[in-house]
Amino acid sequence: MHIILVEDDPQLGAAIQRALERLAYTVSWLRDGREALLALRDETADLVLLDLGLPGKDGLDVLIEARRAHVKTPVIVMTARDGLEARVHGLDAGADDYLIKPFHLDELGARIRSLTRRAHGLAANRIEVGALSIDLGTSEVAFRGERIELTRREFSLLQILMERAGRLVRRESLENSLYGIDNMVGSSALEVLVHTLRRKLSFDTIQTVRGFGYMIPREPK
Repeated sequence: MHIILVEDDPQLGAAIQRALERLAYTVSWLRDGREALLALRDETADLVLLDLGLPGKDGLDVLIEARRAHVKTPVIVMTARDGLEARVHGLDAGADDYLIKPFHLDELGARIRSLTRRAHGLAANRIEVGALSIDLGTSEVAFRGERIELTRREFSLLQILMERAGRLVRRESLENSLYGIDNMVGSSALEVLVHTLRRKLSFDTIQTVRGFGYMIPREPK
């Protein structure tokens, strides 16, 4: 899952980025409101964490303009503006959730998981597809009753494919989610990642749709 973090405080931004990367998210950290608006309009992210007090362009204006441009990417606002009127204004402007600073990083992780579940029509953190199961809260993966140890990126890839089981996930979408907008990766990076994940599960688990992308069937072998 690719998250765009928009936060101009260097200490808070670094702490959030480290915490999210430990939870297997790919994070692109921006510090300016104008950069944030350009990134939102490209719709390269799965979710945006948006501070409001930003240089260049206020975060609330970024959100309003993005929604006017029909950007549908989920947005969690992070701000010290804790008054009722400010919260109502932020939600009416198009925020999907509103988190008051200071907050605990565990709460941020829980809100991200909750928003992700809603985006994919899921009721719980646990996803099961055939003999595969994945717990988004604990990052545990099991296949045919046995626990499987995965790297951060392997877990992220499996999560994306399981959330969209039975549907093709295009290569470009996977690369954006796994590597973000700032990282230059080789043309074979995704193929190598898929190969190593297949070795840990089964070579029949992930199907290749040549020229387009990958998918996990609803009833994998």
